[in-house]
This record gives sequence, C-alpha cells and structure tokens, in this order.
Amino acid sequence: MDKDNPEQVLSGFLGGKTLPLFLRQRAGLLERMALDYHTLLNPSQAAAVLQTEGPCMIIAGAGSGKTRVLTYRIAHLLEKGVDPFNILALTFTNKAAKEMRARIEKVVGPEAKNVWMGTFHSIFARILRSEAEKIGFPRHFTIYDTQDSKTLVSQIVKELDLDDKLYKPSMVLGRISSAKNKLISVQQYLNDPVIRQDDEAALRPKIGVIYQQYQSRCFKAGAMDFDDLLFNTNVLFKDHPEALNKYQNIFRYVMVDEYQDTNYSQYLITRKLAAKERNICVVGDDAQSIYAFRGADITNILNFEKDYPELEVFKLEQNYRSTKNIVKAANSVIKNNKAQLRKDVFSENEEGTLIEVLKAASDNEEGKLIANSIFEDKMNLHLSYDHFAILYRTNAQSRAMEEALRKLNIKYKIVGGLSFYQRKEIKDLVAYLRLTVNPNDEQALRRVINYPKRGIGDTTVSKLINTAEETNHTLWEVVANATSFLGARLSGAITQFAEQIKSYAVIAGKEDAFEAAKFIAKNSGMIEELYADKSIEGLSRYENIQELLNGIKAYTEDPERDDKSLASFLQDIALVTDADTKDAQQDGEAVTLMTIHSAKGLEFRNVYIVGLEENLFPSQMMITSRADLEEERRLFYVAITRAEKKLTLSYATSRYQWGNLRSCEKSRFLDEIDPQFVDFKFSSGPGSGESPFGHVLERRSNLIPPAPRKTVASSYKPSADFQPSDTSNLATGQRVEHPKFGFGTVSKLETQAGSTKAIIQFEEVGEKTLLLSFAKLRVLS
Repeated sequence: MDKDNPEQVLSGFLGGKTLPLFLRQRAGLLERMALDYHTLLNPSQAAAVLQTEGPCMIIAGAGSGKTRVLTYRIAHLLEKGVDPFNILALTFTNKAAKEMRARIEKVVGPEAKNVWMGTFHSIFARILRSEAEKIGFPRHFTIYDTQDSKTLVSQIVKELDLDDKLYKPSMVLGRISSAKNKLISVQQYLNDPVIRQDDEAALRPKIGVIYQQYQSRCFKAGAMDFDDLLFNTNVLFKDHPEALNKYQNIFRYVMVDEYQDTNYSQYLITRKLAAKERNICVVGDDAQSIYAFRGADITNILNFEKDYPELEVFKLEQNYRSTKNIVKAANSVIKNNKAQLRKDVFSENEEGTLIEVLKAASDNEEGKLIANSIFEDKMNLHLSYDHFAILYRTNAQSRAMEEALRKLNIKYKIVGGLSFYQRKEIKDLVAYLRLTVNPNDEQALRRVINYPKRGIGDTTVSKLINTAEETNHTLWEVVANATSFLGARLSGAITQFAEQIKSYAVIAGKEDAFEAAKFIAKNSGMIEELYADKSIEGLSRYENIQELLNGIKAYTEDPERDDKSLASFLQDIALVTDADTKDAQQDGEAVTLMTIHSAKGLEFRNVYIVGLEENLFPSQMMITSRADLEEERRLFYVAITRAEKKLTLSYATSRYQWGNLRSCEKSRFLDEIDPQFVDFKFSSGPGSGESPFGHVLERRSNLIPPAPRKTVASSYKPSADFQPSDTSNLATGQRVEHPKFGFGTVSKLETQAGSTKAIIQFEEVGEKTLLLSFAKLRVLS
C-alpha cells in the first residue's frame, strides 16, 4: 500500500474494498483545494469558518459577507471529511439557498448537491413527506397558500353564521398563525382563559371555534398551511422520539441563516435537532430583526448564549457594501436601541457624499423632488435606472412617487404586485393538478368542480358539502360515490367529473409533471375555454397557462432533479415565497419601488427613503411600547444599509389621509442621525421666491458640525387630568395644552377647504401648525 496515496490509505481501513466515489474524491480534497482561508477572508470571517465544532454564533453586520462565510464554512466541513448528508443549512428564502449551494459547488464540486440546504419550510416539508403517516397525514399532502387558507376561513365564518366584517379572514388567520408559531394547539387555545378573555375583549369570542374547524377541515382534506409545516414537525419530534433521534443522527452539523428572524417554533426545532451533537451555528444580525409581525422573536438571538454556555461568538463588523458616511449614520441610529448585541460596524470604502435630507411641503411635492433627483443623477452620472430604489413604510405611499416618475417618463417597477401563482387562471390549473395528486383537497375540488362549466351549480355543490358533513365523509368521497349519496338523477355530471380526475391520477402516476399537466390542461377544457376568449385579458390568461406549462417543462428537464413527478413540482411551487420572486421582477432598466420590509437582503447604488414623518415612520401603531419602537428603528437601519453610494431621506410637512390634508411632523429618527453625516435640503414651495430647480437652500459643512437641533419633547407628560376639549369654538389668544408639545397659545386660525389649522406658539418646542380635526388639545382659557 502506498502510504502517500490517501485513497489507498482510506481503502485499507475498509479491508481493501473500493471506496465510494464521493469518499475517493474527498480523500484528495485537501491536496486539491489547498484553501487558505486567511488569504480568502478577513480575520473575523476566517475564525468563524474554522470553528466547526460546538455551538457558535456569527453576528453579521449589514454588508459584511455572511454568505461568503457560510459558503466557506460548509466547504471547510466537507474538506475535513464530514459527509454532506450530515450537514443541515437552513435559510429563509429559496433564492438564498440556491445562491449558497452554487457558491459551494464552485469550491468543492458536485458534493455540494448532497448538503441538506433550503428554507425551513422546504426542508421540513421534505421530512414530513417521509414521516407524514406517523401524524395521520397522507404522504402527498397539499400545502395551502394564503389565499387557500383565507377562502377556507371565509367558508367557515359563513357556515357558523358569523359577521364577516368582524371575523375578517386575514385577521382570523393572523390570530391562528400567531398561535401556531407559539405552538399553541387548538385544545390549548380553547382551554386557555387568558386567550379566551383576549378574544372576548376584541368582540371575537368564536376565533377558537374557527381555529378548531379550520384544523379539522385541513386534516380531512389532507392539507397543511405554511405554519403547519413547522407546527407538525414539532408534533412529529415530540410524539415520535424515534423520528427525532433519526434526524439528530443525520444532521450532525446544523447551520441557521438569518437567525434573528426565527420564531419560537423554528427555535425549538433547531434546538432539538442540535441537542445530541451540539454542533449548531447561527448567523444573523439583531439590528436587522424586522419581522415581529410575522412571529419572529428577537430574543432567540439575544438569548442564544443561555442555551449554549460554551458558545463561541464571532462578529463580522466590516461593511463591504456602503460608504463610510452611510455606515456611520446607520450606527448612530441603531445605537439608540437598548435591546441589542453590541458591535462596531465599520467600512474601509470611500467616505462618500453626505446623506441628503429633503423637506417637502406635501407628499406630491416629495414625489417631484425624488423624481427630479433621480433624473438628474441618472443623466449627470451616466447611471442606469436600475441603480435607483425608492423605499417606503407602507404600500400606499407609492402613488405620489409613481405619478412623479410618470411625468418625467422614468420607467419604474413595483415589487410586491400580484404573484404569478396568484393569478386566477394559474390557480385554476394548479387546483386541477393538486386534486389529481390529492383528491381529498377540498379547496381545489370546490374551485374546479364547475370550471369550465359542466352543469354542477352552487345548489348541487352545497348539497354535496352538506352530505359530506352529515355523513362524516370527505367531499371527494361523496363526489366519487355520488350515485350512492345523491341518486342517479342528480349524479350524472358529478360522476363524469370524478372519472375525469381519476383518469388524471392514472396519467400522473405514469408520466412526469409536464406530460401530466399538459394532459390535464387540455382534457379539463381549460385550454379550449381560454383560447376562445379573444379579448386582451383572455389572450393574457391563455399566455399565462402556456408560461406555466413552460415552467413545468423546464422543471422536468432539470438534469439535477431526481423526482420529476407532479407531486414534487406542486411542493416546489407551494414553497415559493415573495422573497424568492422579487429579484425576478428586478430585471431591466427601471427604478425599483418597494416597502422596506421587501427590500431586506437587497442593495442598490442610490436609495431614497421617503415619508420620514411621525406616525408614518415610525408607524403610529409602533410607538406605544419600547419593543415596537425599537423594531421600527431596526427597520430604518435596514433601509439605510441598502444604499451603496448615495442615500437620500425625505419627509413632507403635509400629507393627505382619507381625503383630508393633515399636518406632519418629521420623524424622530432624523434627529437620531449624527448631524455630521447629513446635508439638509429644503423644497422651494410656492411663494418662496426661488427657482423651481434650485431646491438646495442650505448646506451644512461637515468640517464644522452644527450644534444638534432641539428635538421635540417627546418625553413631555400631559397633566394628570388631561382630556381633549371640543375645539370647534377655539379662538386666538387662548391657552391650550397638547399631550406631546406641552403648553402654548393660539396665535392664528386659518380655514381652507373645510379644514381649520391652528398656529400655536408652544413654550418648549416653538411654533406648530396643527389641523384641529386631528389635534388633541385641552383648552385652558
């Protein structure tokens, strides 16, 4: 045996047997790769890569190269001889998983394909497919999207004869989702007195009953929603310790990206999986935790050390994305949060320009200023429109921006529009495909039983549903045996439909996803119906079906995909999220408009953050507690750190709301930015006597930082007996108290378009103009 030949050495341990290919490849991996991590990475990154054993936490500041670190960390594990099948890497988007897998493959070759890498939902859906029968579900269970769930909730609300204005599907689903993320089962929900009191106080005492009905109907239909994929994984691991032990032995190394975005359910799953080997590595940035409304729990990352006292912590603090001014400005904002893991993010890029702050007289003028700025920078700096992004707190803010961009013929695209898979014709065909794979899928069945029309009207469908309820059968069981349940006279069209679906199932069992889908699209009558509609909308719907079939064809022709079945394809598209589709919408030269939540993980050369006003950003709903306000500040931090070269912030002093013009106060977050990094600019409103093109009125020198401006006395506490007065007869000269600005005197009243403004000289904060229809004033004299 040649002792210098690593393959022969390893083969010797196996009694001379031939090594599998992947082991033979890995035997020479060290020699072939010879990766020098200290050359490839900065010191902090290299240290995080090389620490493979035991628990570790990588705190990765914005733009600090965390994907690079995760990539090399997995490569290093493979280099050390760890079997790729023993590595679990969890991400929050399929896009992130694909990008990471592609990078690893470039470093270590095709072995990267064998790493368990994907989103929480895709990985645990895969596990549940194998273990579903242990918890009473079929192997090919359906995954309901949000629209499916809303439809089911609406049906239950109607059946329970509840007020659909009080029990809105999105609100009810939010409550159910929150319960599942906290692992509160139906029985726990119904038996918890605190939960019952909360629902009763909200005048919605029947949410528990809806939750019970919803879960029962999902179970009967062999379906899970997104939250169930995690909830049921926890049920599997809790009730079946042998299944937990199996996956603990498989996943010897667990890595979690964006750990700050995990909820309680995700936290518990990863903790259980890592309990045996304790080789868990979490990567994240508490300063970018912005999804509490989805159930994310920032304490998971803040308290990670409590679960793992032997924890190794690595901080990635060098920002490779942004200029020094942008990074320092972001630091000056986020330092105001009390709940955080301290780090000192820095940049070695150029200083860059100061951050511009634009003050506009109205939201429409704000749009004009932004559009002009984009046009000028594009022309003067020879940029492309896709270098620009406009970020806002709420979707409604896009209107003023869109109008201004259109007037200058600037192309733009809005991220967050209707997803391809949410279009009616796509959902119709997918419902046929789902029903083929899982005939108990009630939502799919109800959607297509009379589409295209086949003489099964609403009355007949109601009879089928009632029969299923009364006889304790699934809707499909009644449909498939309609003659027995309804008699021959009523069951002709229904029986024909059932035979159709059965024939599709036979084809799906023999053919790949594309051949099955093509057969179903033609034989269902959908293709013929859409082709017959020669309107522009009809042509578009027909083309969308073609595009779906094209996508399925590409899916089946992917050489790296082993399972090309219809069931596999349906799982794949069910797990596509908005975050995975938003980049696809960014192709082409156009300015990107999107909410800040949607922008997380992206970067642009020039970024505009608009609407920086109190009660808008921070949101009025997020200023009643420190935790909520700190989440808003993290959201602002995320927005700032999307910018590479230039950052512009803007606010308006008035904005329309529900048809009424209201006065606005600039956001407290603007006062939290260190003034030395800011260049204040003001609009040239009517009567200012300035050129409409010369909106730069004041420039602060960064050589002599100005004295910090006086901030609004947000800590003012109103009098104990404060009660807003009727201000319909308010007069000049009267003394008033405002709950935020304190005491003042009314100096002037103005009425315009039915709205009355009061100009008040406050003792602490100076002159303020308030709309009386919104202002809460206590009249003193």
